[in-house]
Amino acid sequence: MRVGVLAIQGSVEEHIDKLKRLDGITPVEAKDKETLKSIDALILPGGESTAIGKMLNDFDLRDVIIDLYRSGAPIWGTCAGMILMAKHIVNDDKVHLGIMDIKVRRNAYGSQLDSFTTRLSMPDVSKDEIDAVFIRAPYIEDVGENVKVLSRYNGKIVAAREGNLFATSFHPELTNDLSFYKYFLGLQ
Repeated sequence: MRVGVLAIQGSVEEHIDKLKRLDGITPVEAKDKETLKSIDALILPGGESTAIGKMLNDFDLRDVIIDLYRSGAPIWGTCAGMILMAKHIVNDDKVHLGIMDIKVRRNAYGSQLDSFTTRLSMPDVSKDEIDAVFIRAPYIEDVGENVKVLSRYNGKIVAAREGNLFATSFHPELTNDLSFYKYFLGLQ
């Protein structure tokens, strides 16, 4: 299985590193339309959502990613990637991909200095608690009727799934745990 990581900004190498640890997975840095058309799944990494959103348009990648979603390929947005996928952004009037029926609040946990690590329960993903790193993290304020909430932190939704779409407020690529990668790719 060829799993792409959108490689225009953000925590690309960290995701590639984790994917290399999974049997049967070929990680791919996805920087252009041709590469995006050749992958089976896609990770939209954390980074700066405004910058990545602008580059999606500048490099003409937006429609290719939407086509990938429509084809049923798994797509996972971490932190900024979650913002890119959201149909609604509370504190921003710009919608980027608009493919997941979630309402997201950007920088909901504060500035870079307010970043933190915790452990989360996600029974669908792992029988054990999962380490979660939050960096200038968003959270989900509301979900559509077909969105399954996977985890909450202090009452706020921080992981969700809608069909082939996955979103996390946190950064699994910055931990040693591969549980969410296995869940995303159906390797459990």
